Amino acid sequence: MNLPLTDPTLLAQDIPETLTARLRSSGQAVCLRFSHKGDLLASGMAKGTIAIFDLETNGVARKLKGHTAGRTVQSLSWEKSGRYLLSSSIDWKVILWDLQDGSRVRVVSLGAPVYIAELHPQNHLKCVAALYEYRPVLADLTDASKPLQHALPNLPLRAPHEQDANPDKADAKHFTTVAAFTPSGSHIITGTTKGWLNIISTTTRKTISSIRLCSKPILLIRLSTSGRDLLVNASDTIIRTLRLPDLSNPALLPDQIHLEVEHKFQDVVNRLSWNHVAFSSNADYVMASTLMNHDIYIWERGHGSLVKILEGPKEELGAVEWHPHRPIVAATGVESGRIYLWGLVMPQRWSALAPDFSEVEANIEYVELEDEFDIQPEEELVKRRLDQEDEIVDVLTVDEGQLEREGGMAGDAGWSMPVLLDMGESDSEEEIVAIGTGQYRRKSQAREDGDEFLDGDDGGEHEVDEVEGGSGRKRRRGD
Repeated sequence: MNLPLTDPTLLAQDIPETLTARLRSSGQAVCLRFSHKGDLLASGMAKGTIAIFDLETNGVARKLKGHTAGRTVQSLSWEKSGRYLLSSSIDWKVILWDLQDGSRVRVVSLGAPVYIAELHPQNHLKCVAALYEYRPVLADLTDASKPLQHALPNLPLRAPHEQDANPDKADAKHFTTVAAFTPSGSHIITGTTKGWLNIISTTTRKTISSIRLCSKPILLIRLSTSGRDLLVNASDTIIRTLRLPDLSNPALLPDQIHLEVEHKFQDVVNRLSWNHVAFSSNADYVMASTLMNHDIYIWERGHGSLVKILEGPKEELGAVEWHPHRPIVAATGVESGRIYLWGLVMPQRWSALAPDFSEVEANIEYVELEDEFDIQPEEELVKRRLDQEDEIVDVLTVDEGQLEREGGMAGDAGWSMPVLLDMGESDSEEEIVAIGTGQYRRKSQAREDGDEFLDGDDGGEHEVDEVEGGSGRKRRRGD
């Protein structure tokens, strides 16, 4: 949509308002992640496949298959340029995908089911992973034949007055549940089953600071783009935000690291638990999906107050993600596996096209000017048409300056995923047809092998008119 046609007051809004789209995926989506540029949305399925959605058309741009069939994809992590994607699964494997052709650059088994895995922000051949009932791993995938795996500590760095009388018993079943890199990649932040938050040096692979937030397991941690804000979701129904020091500063000593809770967000009335949490694009807001509920809560960090409750489908929502640049929120449905998008509905301001253009509430009688529809001489019309044909339009030259203004960068950082020409790899082109500029509809309303649709929430069985052997008879899909 052209910006001049958009109401400036709507452009200033930074919180989504309404449910705007339902994305179709051939399976049950359980995890989501926007690319850093925000043009692609990756979703991991419960059956081990991955679907990449193009947010301009809401269609499937690519499908990836590499994890063990029937094993859930646990997490997704994008490389900065958007070319590489790391996926992890409970089948013990992490896979590094090259979206240039959909190939698997690296496939590594970590020896245990993977809770979560994340790429190093500066080197896509390094990653950190939290494993089920095992120590977290810092993996170096540079050597394809022999990737290096370095075990990281589970236990926190305790002060003398925090140590238990029986440390062995206190540390029993003390495992890491989540891990994430800081934006510079110099440190790793992990959360444990005992409610501890650990900061680990990537170079020495030792814990340099720890803080205990609660006695319950930490389910998820998210860092803001700047790396100075940390969001923690624990199973004690409290969401916490912490302000981090500049960990990339080489002059910062471990003794100078002091972590304190900035805000606590919770529902004191209904005592709701939270499935998933995320920061907004500028970290001014905190968002969470609720357990056994279909609402998404949004809090403002400045005052710690609830500012919005997003309502949508009447089903529980799982993973939620906020677009990196725009007020768009994506969430997965726990029951149906659909992907829902919330955003802003922006009516067009056609009066911006011309100063004398006026909008009317209803039809009015138009009075034409005296010479408005006069017949022009044929010679003048022919000359005007020939002048237009002589104009040379360059459609091949790439304007690098225009790419930078539109958000791209030179080199690999400006990479864009190539168009998928093999329609067998994309189920969106089989079921969705274009009916106008940026408008699409489905060919049929049939449900096939658990596929989900852009429209229609009912789970009933539909008949489809299909020509079979020239008979033109009506049959059910799957017969």
